[in-house]
Amino acid sequence: MKGKTDTKKPSPEAELRSIIGRFDPKIQKLARSVRTAVRKRFPTANELVYDYGKQLVIGYSPSENGIESIVSTAARDAGVALYFNSGPQLPDPKGLLLGKGKATRFVELDSANRVGHPDIEAFIAAAIGLSKVPLPRKGKGAVIIKSSATTRRKHR
Repeated sequence: MKGKTDTKKPSPEAELRSIIGRFDPKIQKLARSVRTAVRKRFPTANELVYDYGKQLVIGYSPSENGIESIVSTAARDAGVALYFNSGPQLPDPKGLLLGKGKATRFVELDSANRVGHPDIEAFIAAAIGLSKVPLPRKGKGAVIIKSSATTRRKHR
């Protein structure tokens, strides 16, 4: 007689908390506080979660498509960064944006308070203005696990 295995999948929120929990405690704390700050700024956006094993990316998108994310956070052992998906088009008179990619630019975050800094807020406002898909006016965005390193390992 076969025993039943517990196939109940954790909620996306629980899975995201578990992914964050794999980082060093200092990075965990920073990633959680940055997530809270960005979520406050984008309450109606979906949080699209990409677990790359050594890096966690959360895109804040008006849809379920990562390409439509306005900003993303990336947590890795070296720290947490805020990415702007329309980065090359953003005005940056102070030269604060890092990176040379065709689609993104980023700023390193040493605390969640930096998300509310006027320079960062100006980048966020400009990125929202450049978004091709408007953010929903009402509601609360969902946590959507788009890619999980643990799921990929099981399928290999």
